[in-house]
Amino acid sequence: MRKKNKWISIFLLPGVSIFIFVFMLSILMLVGTSFANWTIGSKITFAGFSNYSTLFTEDPAFIKSMMNTGIWIALQATIHIAIGVLLALLLAKQKWYTSFVRTAFFIPNIISSAALGMLFLSILNPQFGLVNNVMTKLLGEPFVQNWFMDPKTSFFSVTMTWLPYAGLVTILVMAEMASIPKEVYEAASIDGATSMQTDLFVVLPMMKNIIGTATILAATSMLQKLDIIMMTTGGGPGVRTMNMPMYLYRTALTDNNYGLANAQGVILIFLGLLTLITIRKIFKMDQED
Repeated sequence: MRKKNKWISIFLLPGVSIFIFVFMLSILMLVGTSFANWTIGSKITFAGFSNYSTLFTEDPAFIKSMMNTGIWIALQATIHIAIGVLLALLLAKQKWYTSFVRTAFFIPNIISSAALGMLFLSILNPQFGLVNNVMTKLLGEPFVQNWFMDPKTSFFSVTMTWLPYAGLVTILVMAEMASIPKEVYEAASIDGATSMQTDLFVVLPMMKNIIGTATILAATSMLQKLDIIMMTTGGGPGVRTMNMPMYLYRTALTDNNYGLANAQGVILIFLGLLTLITIRKIFKMDQED
């Protein structure tokens, strides 16, 4: 037994070492410097909780970025997941269109966010974009709309660059559905359940853990969303489409205020942990079936 424990420790050592030196030390430095006044070219001085106080009491742009991030997390954890799960249930019927739709729906997931941003900039361009041209044809008169820079449409336009593309969710759920024994479907059919009743009351409860995992991936991806916002609106107009990663980037690299940026980073990590714990509780992922 002692020999077995020794080998377990040896195999765990590389992973634990990487976690400690790459992540734990970095997080400790991030937390430590969030309590400091730190700008490039000046001496680092202790600032207590002033950075956190500034963010929550004197910085409406940060509050707006938190609100936008929270809204996008909620949309991603609900509508995005619902689209992916619904499509998985439809494609699992193995119709003639299954292979094509599954491949086409997954394409946005293999394109980089920066390239996707450029793609949507072209589609929604106010002068030559596809959407404005189609609207002009339908209305029979010139239609000009700056989708990304009009305050009325900017939030919706940015949201549409990622919300409907739930190909990853669909693939994950379909993979889990493939492991359900045929006997389960046959038993439901013998009991008189319709296809919809089987999906709602048999299949979906069995998909609880994978849907919970997909929800965590989708929701926490909103805490990393930077490049596509940078490529489309830059957080504007004003701070209409600002999120926390974009605001952190701007605070550190544009405003040269690393102490304040690190305080935002600590809040961002805390929000990620809160999101993770909340979703695990909702889906009861810690409990055995």
